[in-house]
Amino acid sequence: MMRCAVKGGAAHVVGAERRSSSSLGSRRSVVRMPEDRGFCCGVRSRAADLAGLEMGRPSAAAGFFRSPRYGRVRATAGVDSEDILPVQAKSSGNVLPYVGVACLGAILFGYHLGVVNGALEYLSKDLGIAENAVLQGWVVSTTLAGATVGSFTGGALADKLGRTRTFILDAIPLALGAFLSATAQDVRTMIIGRLLAGVGIGISSALVPLYISEISPTEIRGALGSVNQLFICIGILAALVAGLPLAQNPAWWRTMFGISVVPSILLALGMAVSPESPRWLFQQGKLSQAEAAIKKLYGKEKVTEVMYDLKASGQGSNEADASWFDLFSKRYLKVVSMGAALFLFQQLAGINAVVYYSTSVFRSAGITSDVAASALVSAANVFGTVIASSLMDKQGRKSLLMTSFSGMAASMLLLSLSFTWKALAPYSGTLAVVGTVLYVLSFALGAGPVPALLLPEIFASRIRAKAVALSLGMHWICNFFIGLYFLSVVNKFGISTVYLGFASVCALAVLYIAGNVVETKGRSLEEIERALSLPSKADAGAFLVSDE
Repeated sequence: MMRCAVKGGAAHVVGAERRSSSSLGSRRSVVRMPEDRGFCCGVRSRAADLAGLEMGRPSAAAGFFRSPRYGRVRATAGVDSEDILPVQAKSSGNVLPYVGVACLGAILFGYHLGVVNGALEYLSKDLGIAENAVLQGWVVSTTLAGATVGSFTGGALADKLGRTRTFILDAIPLALGAFLSATAQDVRTMIIGRLLAGVGIGISSALVPLYISEISPTEIRGALGSVNQLFICIGILAALVAGLPLAQNPAWWRTMFGISVVPSILLALGMAVSPESPRWLFQQGKLSQAEAAIKKLYGKEKVTEVMYDLKASGQGSNEADASWFDLFSKRYLKVVSMGAALFLFQQLAGINAVVYYSTSVFRSAGITSDVAASALVSAANVFGTVIASSLMDKQGRKSLLMTSFSGMAASMLLLSLSFTWKALAPYSGTLAVVGTVLYVLSFALGAGPVPALLLPEIFASRIRAKAVALSLGMHWICNFFIGLYFLSVVNKFGISTVYLGFASVCALAVLYIAGNVVETKGRSLEEIERALSLPSKADAGAFLVSDE
């Protein structure tokens, strides 16, 4: 038997059952928890507080709130039933249709990024810019500039209007940009269309992972979150397939841009009937609407349980939504800088450069078809993302990130050696192709899907939308400058040296992740938020990695 000091009484822990008696009135309750979870002296649990127990400060062991295994509180006379942790109920709802609607934004993200690659040569001839490389560059890069603006705008809109209404609003630049691009008779209209489409995909790049993370059940949030990256890959692949008729019909490029209007409209219509994020509704004090959204997403059996979680996390506090300046306060700076760092590592590790240069790499190996080269890269990306989706809730986010960046570093080293080591000259083409495919596969296992999934998990509800938007903004800015200067750097230092630099960035990423990133698998967003608010990083880390 274990004994713990209790204010106003005593608590006895016998196996899995802890019986408490309090001198505070006639309250008496039983707290049942799994056996041997280290729940003893020095711990103050939310369930214990509600039962009238007073214990010490939070410790790393207090990790049972809302995980699938947490205990039950049985109350007797004198205890307010609203303050008691409910018995976990099986969900009768289904979030998959709403995740599918949100993923239309991810498909459009990938499609608008990929569609210009095949169409650029043909639209340049029609618009009279075939000999003007600068204007062609503007057609391509304007989308990235628009995405940067959109990602920052999306966070503020999501906080102000809510997630679903921002999705509906986002459909306007997505559809209008596609229409203007498809009907453009001059380069100015094309650039405006691409800019609007960029704003749209910038908003969706922040909004899709945010919404999916906030509506997904804890036990499958990793798998559903990684679906975002999968649908981006599908969008890129769809753009590749859409370009196949170009060789026989040079005017087909207009159709390629025009067909993306359809999923934009479907996104708006789907979000009009999709439930708002319960977490955003609760944060706004709209309790009845939050309960209705929970019922629609998970079933009426889960309403009490999820509402308890939201109350326990303090999401219904009177704190106003965070301003942009709040993100850089001492309270949030560390976790916000972690999010920005993950996206910086993702881009500085060279993914866009590798994809850009992959056509030349494959040609050196005798693969002359650009379509075949792009299809091979896209297939590796999709395959790796599918594997990551199946492992996300088993292996965890942190381990997949470290494995991913390690594989990327090894692949970059192989690519660098294939271009410089004379002993490998007879096999350089084959090794370059193998290195490229392995790099893309490694990227898809973790560095691609995990940052967008992890960020909404580690950011507190008060700053979640703006912090995700800020991190995605860093992604787009970095993406823009890499595209702008990559060829110049290659011409100055050589592709082998550049690839070696990318390998070094990947190695640094592994070290950074090992020392700074916490594991979040199997934890609700509210539990993660409480853990990261603990006094020390050690407490938070132990809290989050405790055994299921």
